[in-house]
Amino acid sequence: MPANAPKGYKGAGMEGWVARWYARTRGKDMEEFRRQAKSVAERLHHRCEVLEVAPGPGFFAIELAKLGVFKISGLDVSRTFVEIARANAQQAGAKIDFRLGNVSVMPFADESFDFVYCSAAFKNFSEPVKALNEMYRVLRPNRAALIVDLRKDTPLHEIESCIKQSGRSRFDAWLTKWAFRCMLLERAYTKDGFVRLAEESRFGTCRVNTTPVAFEAQFTKPRHEAA
Repeated sequence: MPANAPKGYKGAGMEGWVARWYARTRGKDMEEFRRQAKSVAERLHHRCEVLEVAPGPGFFAIELAKLGVFKISGLDVSRTFVEIARANAQQAGAKIDFRLGNVSVMPFADESFDFVYCSAAFKNFSEPVKALNEMYRVLRPNRAALIVDLRKDTPLHEIESCIKQSGRSRFDAWLTKWAFRCMLLERAYTKDGFVRLAEESRFGTCRVNTTPVAFEAQFTKPRHEAA
């Protein structure tokens, strides 16, 4: 990325041991990554070109690659995550183009992808409307994007229940709960707050479904630009 490019994320970012810890602890959530990958694969066509924004350790993209013949790219602002994701993909025998970059200024041509996916990361973007506009730009007309993220109004007991079910060690569970309480819930959006962001973006609108701990925002790029 150019030296004068915007940082693109809130806080200190995830590099080094923090990124490696995150990769290790998210490895406890493989069933969830498989569920997400299966759900996404069901809406994709053969040889679909997919972009995952902020793939972190690459678990979702790797699981998706196992489910069909897709051309998958991943863009992450963390050098450590890119290295980890590439190593994980190589170990899994998955051909995925993980690269370093900022969602606010993506290094892809206009209309490069058939589907854009982002999970558990959007709340950390420092320029959320620019991020949505970039997703819009790289999508082909009449194609979709899906953003899945934590709800700001999620009760702590729901989060603690999910963490307990994941089988994390006592230390990892404590650190994960601390991150939710002290950072992630503060950064997260309510459903209405996210809809307002979507209205400011080039998409103009989105459809949002909620779960006990998250929201799923679905976007479609129109076949023709509005005049």
